[in-house]
Amino acid sequence: MADEDLDLFGAFDDASTTLTAEEQAASSAQKRKEAPESTANDDKVASPPAKKQQSEGRPASTALQVVEGKRIDATPVEDGDKNSGVVSTGTQQKNLISFSVYPQGYEAKPTAGAAAQNPAKTYPFTLDPFQQQAVDYIEAGESVLVSAHTSAGKTAVAEYAIAKSLRDKQRVIYTSPIKALSNQKYRDLEEEFGDVGLMTGDITINPSATCLIMTTEILRSMLYRGSEVMREVAWVIYDEIHYMRDKERGVVWEESIILLPHKVRFVFLSATIPNSKEFAGWICHIHHQPCHVVYTDYRPTPLQHYVFPAGGSGLHLVVDEKGKFREDNFQKAIATLSASADDAASELASYGSNTKRRKAQKPNPKKKVGTDVFRIVKLIMDRQYDPVIIFSFSKRDCEAYALLMSKLDFNTEEEKQSVDQLFKNAMDSLSDDDRALPQVDSILPLLRRGIGIHHGGLLPILKEVIEILFSEGLLKCLFATETFSMGLNMPAKTVVFTNCRKYDGKDFRWITAGEYIQMSGRAGRRSLDARGIVIQMLSEQMEPQVAKGILYGQADPLFSTFHLGYNMLLNLMRVEDADPEYMIKQSFHQFQNEQAAPALEEALERAKEEKDQIVIKNEEEVAQYYYLSRSLVKLKEDFLAIRNKPDFVVRFLNGGRLVKLYCPDSDDGTSKPKWDWGVIVNFTTKNASDSTSATPDTIVHVLLNCVADNGSSANKSNDATNGSTVSELPTPAPEGMMGLSTSTQNEMKICPVPLEMLDLLSSLRVYIPKDLRTLESRQAVGKSVKEVLRRFPQGVPLLDPREDMDIQDEQFTRVIEKTVEAEKKLKGSAFHSATDKEARFALYNLKMEGEAKMRELERKIKESKSLVLRDDLRRRRRVLRRLEFVDKEGVIQRKGRTACEVSTTDELLVTEMIFNGQFNDLSVNNAVALLSCLINTEKKKESDKPPQAESLEIPVRQLRETAQRIAKVMQDAKITIDVDEYAGVFNTSLVDVVIAWCQGAKFSQICKMSDAFEGTIIRCLRRLEELLRQLTLAAHSIGDIELEKKFDEGGKKLKRDIVFAASLYL
Repeated sequence: MADEDLDLFGAFDDASTTLTAEEQAASSAQKRKEAPESTANDDKVASPPAKKQQSEGRPASTALQVVEGKRIDATPVEDGDKNSGVVSTGTQQKNLISFSVYPQGYEAKPTAGAAAQNPAKTYPFTLDPFQQQAVDYIEAGESVLVSAHTSAGKTAVAEYAIAKSLRDKQRVIYTSPIKALSNQKYRDLEEEFGDVGLMTGDITINPSATCLIMTTEILRSMLYRGSEVMREVAWVIYDEIHYMRDKERGVVWEESIILLPHKVRFVFLSATIPNSKEFAGWICHIHHQPCHVVYTDYRPTPLQHYVFPAGGSGLHLVVDEKGKFREDNFQKAIATLSASADDAASELASYGSNTKRRKAQKPNPKKKVGTDVFRIVKLIMDRQYDPVIIFSFSKRDCEAYALLMSKLDFNTEEEKQSVDQLFKNAMDSLSDDDRALPQVDSILPLLRRGIGIHHGGLLPILKEVIEILFSEGLLKCLFATETFSMGLNMPAKTVVFTNCRKYDGKDFRWITAGEYIQMSGRAGRRSLDARGIVIQMLSEQMEPQVAKGILYGQADPLFSTFHLGYNMLLNLMRVEDADPEYMIKQSFHQFQNEQAAPALEEALERAKEEKDQIVIKNEEEVAQYYYLSRSLVKLKEDFLAIRNKPDFVVRFLNGGRLVKLYCPDSDDGTSKPKWDWGVIVNFTTKNASDSTSATPDTIVHVLLNCVADNGSSANKSNDATNGSTVSELPTPAPEGMMGLSTSTQNEMKICPVPLEMLDLLSSLRVYIPKDLRTLESRQAVGKSVKEVLRRFPQGVPLLDPREDMDIQDEQFTRVIEKTVEAEKKLKGSAFHSATDKEARFALYNLKMEGEAKMRELERKIKESKSLVLRDDLRRRRRVLRRLEFVDKEGVIQRKGRTACEVSTTDELLVTEMIFNGQFNDLSVNNAVALLSCLINTEKKKESDKPPQAESLEIPVRQLRETAQRIAKVMQDAKITIDVDEYAGVFNTSLVDVVIAWCQGAKFSQICKMSDAFEGTIIRCLRRLEELLRQLTLAAHSIGDIELEKKFDEGGKKLKRDIVFAASLYL
């Protein structure tokens, strides 16, 4: 097959088509949706797309060439299935798509069969095509990205790179996202190769080894310090590179990749990512070396996806092992869900009449889900579909569901003995007191029955015991949070999702299709199971399209989360010739921006041509009319802004008053569905969510005619009056369709509406029943409104804002006068009565849309060619100068050198505290306790008590004052920040715990002092010890011997017993 040069984003995602400019632009945006497809193409290479005109100002990153490599396609879809939806869940075919990105002018050398001549490692099995291709690239000494599903066999490729380094006497670094995974990888690779070391910050083993395993943060730290080790490194393996999209830590991956020398070669292991070509292009661009991509969606064990509707009695197969979506089964599941929702609602309504009964027996949704989980697990066990992982996004739910199973027993006597032995061996390293901890005591009975729990709140040693028991087949049922899906090679036969809603640190949201693919990928054990089973529990809150989106969706694209941090800036400023702007220019964020420019330029050219083709008769006349009508829209908004002020309108928000909502057309001129007349039920007033605003938010609850949503909504609307949160309004029903029977597609519904949305206020009011919970009572109000409209065919009488509402406001009077004048001009225009008015106006509207599109494209082009984050860089430099971390010339000062050492917490705050002398007069214990506030930034709970240590009252107040001062400096430098929120994030809830631990208290004692999970306390203490190590180095760097001793002693006091128990993997 002849290789052809292709334009960088031309023809991989679907080799039989060439993308349009808009599609190419979209593919470079941050949220791309297309994924690599594997359609049969008779081994033909796609024809290259038309070459774009290259301007002199084009970025150098486009000077790359993409060459298609080997391609093995999956078997074509059978004729009968061609029109059916196929879900991207993987294929049983050992398919392969590969391509290479080369720097311009690079002379490619043949790589096929490179590993066959003198293999660095042989395998006891035949390599799959994708593995063989990747191994050949590594043997040829070239970087490769391997993109494949969980359990497809990516590790074999990484092992070859390690074996090659050992053979060629070169050093290799293996990085992983988390310490636990590093520990596990160390055990596996040490058994395989022997000459392996580990560096995680907590622990260092054999640092002079040829193969070093470390977290990405350690690698970045070594690069900033110019470690000698880096001079000898030939290969760096990045495991789980798709975690680069993590909002907080993703930047660490980018920093380390940019900082590595050009001579280093890379092996990137990743879950399937749709934009792998773009990532390879970035590596090629910044390191001036070829980067190959080997992609397969081969899944050794095919998956079947089922849904279990809440309250239902069975499973519904919605995606079969061929990836075919079963629409009929999905609709049956949704119907079952709607039916059970109606039953639950009527049950809830029946509780409403009897207050005592309601208080005593109110249905508990959590209990209901628990019952469903119990039924599913029992079903799985009865059918021998174990082992099973049940994913839940709450630690407490994991424990609650596991306890529901505590009467079931899945282990034989022999297996129980093995569990006891393994558990005893693991716990032998602990003290008698630690072995008696409630968490240790309570979990053993569950483990003996073959039931496990795995979440961040567990003691680390217990998590490892559970992982080992699960991998040995001694746990049949594991309740876990999402972290269990991160890299750990622990597949099961079945995976269950109890809920698809998670808290991501800011909001509750549905999981993405990519997250679902990652977690569901745990189902199906290679060469053990004929197929893996995934069960998604559907709840009433989940809309059918959400469930479908999760099942149907593609893997998430790899997009940059690059952002500037003060530690990054100071480290770059410390190194001579290093430049923060260089880091930004080399970032994936900048690269993605630049790649959008050519396609955007094409789109702009096309938009200009389309606009110029629109010819309008007597255009000037139409233009005048257009701008007059636009000014009337603006005047209408000004009118409503004054009329809807609470001082004027609140006294007219009586129950039963007829109102109409304001529904302006979209900015692009497209008309939105209009609301019919509605009826006010009541209103609520609360303080505005924006703390800077003194005016309250008024929410009006309005009975509106809406499009009905699948039956379950009939009983949801009565919740609207209980709170005052404005959610997205439902779809308006067509006008004039009120008060019809309940069998229609429309229904009257109570909707929370912001005060600003009120348009017409009628002087009429209709009767509304006291109880609007039933659909019949709401529809009766609709009939009353319909009768009012019948009686007033010329229009419902309105409240006059001046006569009836008595609004005496000069600005309001001016708005009304301008409106009258503009309406007079509009009606007096010759165009107003023209016979072809509608057609010509529509054409002019189209032309204006074209102009708006061109302006937006021009803005995007300018943005894509400029340096991203330039303003942010300027502002952050200003902050560093004002706080005297650097001087006016940008030369790093003593404060800056101190902050360079700190990456575990807020480097500016802790440095200011050191230089303010806030630790000087504190005892070691109090200094460590005060630092715990910087580590413990979890959201405060109402149950959190203030620290009992009176000696820390003033230091904690000083900490907050320092934080406020820093935040104000940031504000002055035009950085968006809430001063009080920034100062309030530091939590004092573990201060007493830390003091007690430093004084030698037992772990069981400090657990009683906090309601935090044991694992959370240990994680906090470990991070605190890491911070103290960094601060010891920081104090040393500025020659403060007293402080160095204090921080060093504090770290030693923390480092004992179960908190720092050695990993079972080491």
